[in-house]
This record gives sequence, structure tokens and C-alpha cells, in this order.
Amino acid sequence: MPGTPPTRFVYLGPEGTFAEQALRTVPAAERGTRTPARSVGEALDGVRAGEADAALVPLENSIGGAVGVTLDEMAEGEPLVITREVVLPVEFVLGARPGTILADVRTVAAHPQASTQCRNWLRGHLPDAVVVDVLSNGAAAGGAAAGEYDAAVCAPIGAARHRLAVLADKIADHPDAVTRFALVSRPGPPPPPTGDDLTSLAVYIAHDRVGALLSVLMELAVRGVNLTRIESRPTGEALGRYVFFLDCAGHVADVRLGEALQGLRRVCADVRFLGSYPRHRFSDAPGDRPVPAPAGLSDGDYADAAAWLARIRAGTQS
Repeated sequence: MPGTPPTRFVYLGPEGTFAEQALRTVPAAERGTRTPARSVGEALDGVRAGEADAALVPLENSIGGAVGVTLDEMAEGEPLVITREVVLPVEFVLGARPGTILADVRTVAAHPQASTQCRNWLRGHLPDAVVVDVLSNGAAAGGAAAGEYDAAVCAPIGAARHRLAVLADKIADHPDAVTRFALVSRPGPPPPPTGDDLTSLAVYIAHDRVGALLSVLMELAVRGVNLTRIESRPTGEALGRYVFFLDCAGHVADVRLGEALQGLRRVCADVRFLGSYPRHRFSDAPGDRPVPAPAGLSDGDYADAAAWLARIRAGTQS
């Protein structure tokens, strides 16, 4: 039912991962049910099938870049929309069974991305330890708790869930690393505009037209729409055919963004609307505030221009 708050949530599992930690920052999810899924596709298909109201999946990492499987899943299948973004600091810890000391550690379980992001720390503090790849941060913590490995590189929530002692915290090589997650639901009215929103799109360009990508960018630029991210992914149809994922500052309810979407619809082979939702604010610093509309491109300017044109067409201009 439109407007009904979600109560059943699914997230990229297993338990004890950054995805669960991110989901628990959503008040409705903290009160509702939270079910781990084995993959991004399984999580999103659960929403499509009505088995869950919303899914939390990773979109991009400030170190590793876009999560391609999420973009592919959003571009294919029955449409889904993003209703919220969650940006979570990626703070890895080294966890082990209580009583273990750093000198005891000979094997370390870690997801490949986790070990990559902690490479320098591991090299400097555990140069002789063998790092064993596992499927997730949660699996790393579980393996250490079961005694399969001496220690694990994992999320703080994973260490707590498996009752591991934290031998070292904040071990990532990039202390300011973050992961951006998307809360995804079945299509419905987007959240109301806040004045500081993002709109996500999947845009398919005409591959046989010169300047096709430029025409996409121009539809945004001439209306003063700020493009905050662009990613390309192959469509799988043939070499050289791509879908472009765009994040634009603004809300579908904004006149200038609405006109830009109409323009994209005219010039693109296809456009999939992936949602308008509040932008995550890191701080109240001037650099983290929304960029105001350029002169002549505010909603008020559009309304004034539309009223002026209406008077001309009616023969009542003065």
C-alpha cells in the first residue's frame, strides 16, 4: 500500500557485515524484521516477489568504486527504486577468540576487498601470517570464532556478533573510506523533496548515433542539473553497447530536473528511473550543502517563463 512504512527488510548477508550495520541505522529497519540474503540478486528478487518490503544493497565504495552486480541487477528485471541512501564509514577491526594475542596469529580470514583495504596494516603488524580469502566479513568473523583461523579482518558488528576480542581497531589503510548503500523498494511515489536530494537513472544511449552521450549530458547541463556520478556497464548485447548510470543533484519533482528527464526520454534509446531520495549529509560545512540553481533555472524562474508563454499563446501578454 502506498505510504505504508516498510517492516520487512532484506540485506546482503550474512549477518555481522557492514550491510547489516548500515541497515540498522534505518529506524524502521531497527524496529522491523531483518533477513540476510546470499547475494544482491537474491535480496532484490525478494522485494520484487513481495517477500520483503525493502532491500539494502551496496552501491559503491570510496576505494573500490561501483558495485557492478548491484548496478546490473537494478538495470534488469522488474523495476525497483531507491528510496534512501546510507553512507557508512568502513572501519575494519582484527578480531580473535578471547585470550589470543597478536603474536599467536598465524592465519587471518578476510574477504578479498577487506584484505586489500588493510594490506599495509597486515604487512606491518602480521608480516608472517597467511591471509585466507573467505566469502564475506561475516564469514571471516565466524571462522575465527569457530577456531578455523586465528583471527579475522571484519566489521565491528561481526566481532561483537561472534564474541571476538578486538586485537586492533581502525586497521584500514584509508581511515576515511566509506561504502554507500541503497535502500530499494518496489516502485511507488518517491519521498517528498527535501531541497537536498539525488535522482538516479539508468540511461541507454543510441549506439549508432554520433554524439549520443554528449546529447545526454547536454540535456542536464543546459538546465543546470549537476551530475554527481556517471558509471558505464556493458549491456551484454554486444561489444561496445553500454548502459550509463547517472546520479543527478535534484528531485524528480523539481521542474528543471523534470524537464531534463523529458529531454532524456526524447534523445535516449531508453531511460529507467531508479529513484529520487534525500542525499546523505556528511556535515553542515559549506562544501557539503546543496548547490543552488543557476540564475534563471530555479522552479520560480520556470514557473514565470511558463506563465509568460501561456499569456503569449492566449494573446493576453502585456
